[in-house]
Amino acid sequence: MEPNSSEDASSNIISNGIKNNKMVHETDLYRTSYHFQPQQNWMNDPNGPMYYKEVYHLFYQYNPDGASFGKKMVWGHSVSYDLMNWIHLNHHPLQPSHHYDIHGCFSGSTTIIPSNNQPFILYTGFDETKHQVQNLAMPKNPQDPFLREWIKHPQNPIITAPIGLVEQENFRDPTTAWKGSDGKWRVIIGARNGDLGKAILYHSDDFVNWKLSPNNHQFYVIDGIGMCECPDFFPVLIDGTKHGVDLDYSSVQDSNDVIRHVLKISYQNKQQEHYLVGKYVCDEDKFVAENKITGTSLDLKLDHGEFYASKSFFDYAKKRRVLWGWVKELDTEQDDILKGWAGLQGIPRQVWLHENGKWLMQWPIEELETLRDSDNQVSILGHKLVAGSTLQVSGITASQADVEVVFELPELESAEWLDSKEVDPQIVCSDKEYASRSGIIGPFGLLALASKDLTEQTAIFFTIFRTPNGFSCLMCTDLTRINIDRSIIESFGEKGRVCITNRVYPLLATEKDAHLYVFNSGKQNVCISKLNAWSMKRAKFVQQ
Repeated sequence: MEPNSSEDASSNIISNGIKNNKMVHETDLYRTSYHFQPQQNWMNDPNGPMYYKEVYHLFYQYNPDGASFGKKMVWGHSVSYDLMNWIHLNHHPLQPSHHYDIHGCFSGSTTIIPSNNQPFILYTGFDETKHQVQNLAMPKNPQDPFLREWIKHPQNPIITAPIGLVEQENFRDPTTAWKGSDGKWRVIIGARNGDLGKAILYHSDDFVNWKLSPNNHQFYVIDGIGMCECPDFFPVLIDGTKHGVDLDYSSVQDSNDVIRHVLKISYQNKQQEHYLVGKYVCDEDKFVAENKITGTSLDLKLDHGEFYASKSFFDYAKKRRVLWGWVKELDTEQDDILKGWAGLQGIPRQVWLHENGKWLMQWPIEELETLRDSDNQVSILGHKLVAGSTLQVSGITASQADVEVVFELPELESAEWLDSKEVDPQIVCSDKEYASRSGIIGPFGLLALASKDLTEQTAIFFTIFRTPNGFSCLMCTDLTRINIDRSIIESFGEKGRVCITNRVYPLLATEKDAHLYVFNSGKQNVCISKLNAWSMKRAKFVQQ
């Protein structure tokens, strides 16, 4: 993926009184405690996460020379046994060294070959002409569980841009490869041709020599999206369970009665994560999506905030699909240089298909709960939150917390009217004053990273509306989970159907001066059925 200055996606999280012009490199108030980030410098896309020899691997785009996007990007590499505590490896597995990647080693994926259980990396290189080409790398010692060193294949580049079909400077980000029932390997590469975004499909018999698919090489094409960055393609079960499915088709080929497939595209023009759910016919290389990308609020998105360039992998240890995503900074480049780092990875999410087969569900992986501090926990049960009131949640470290809350709502018949065909709910929520307005049922929710006098606050809120089809909530009507970590807030609503990630940089609500409140700005009372909140321990990050 390349950096982009497109307008940021709107979010249902509203931040008031929080400024971006900070100069706090010495105190590092905004460096997170349990989100993944290297010790210093710039990081963006997650590359080829995988589970290999009982070790979790995370590769990522990294600039070893500073805290801004670099001229010659490398791959960083860290390993973990639990996806929470990490060992940063000093050796960069991929760095510019040959004519095919001399201007940078950019995004890609890992694929584990089942026949010998050996991993391979497919990655994009910027060659000597600054064209984007696809390259292959293998571990120097496959028996090393940390896979510290990698060797580039002598036939690189193994794929070059098809002239006339795509732009040579916009042809990147190969997916994890998979093998079809015909024994051929397949991989998707993101591309662009003018304003057409494309996902291009290739075949290979040996994982080295690749050709355009003879059946349907333009796997997916959409107008108006710009570059299709960081594509991801994976199967999901349709039975509503949380179990994941591997891309190995020895067990799931021709099983559209059991699975659906997801094609995820990073929409460069809007910096958003869109996805399609549909049926995949492997022998015909045909993907029939059951939804469309329209550029409206009706589109399926992995996240409605600052979450981009995501990459998933199948976790063989726990039979689940895990999703990583890059969370960029919202301050200035000069701020990043002063503090010496830029970029986070969101909390790894387990992802599965809802039982209705129409959309994905996401939830923080269960390992996150191991960082909850049981000695600093607060519970609130059955508390009536009267109209116009605010309740402080005391007894936890509010700048570093995990919160789960369930609200019980009053009679819904009096709710306000909203027709999403006439009013875009995201535009409504982007109004900075919306969280404090007095509706009928809501807004109600949480004020996170708030100062004591509430001049600084980040509102995660919900409002109930009547719609032509019944009732609707701008975020959710059920269990909600909020992860707060100093300068990032990740919210999961409706048991994981709605996800919102945002970055905030408080000047007052930092460290012990940060507070957490529950509020109700609506005209009707709301009941806090159950709220549990924990202070979060620091994850362990060591260098090796």
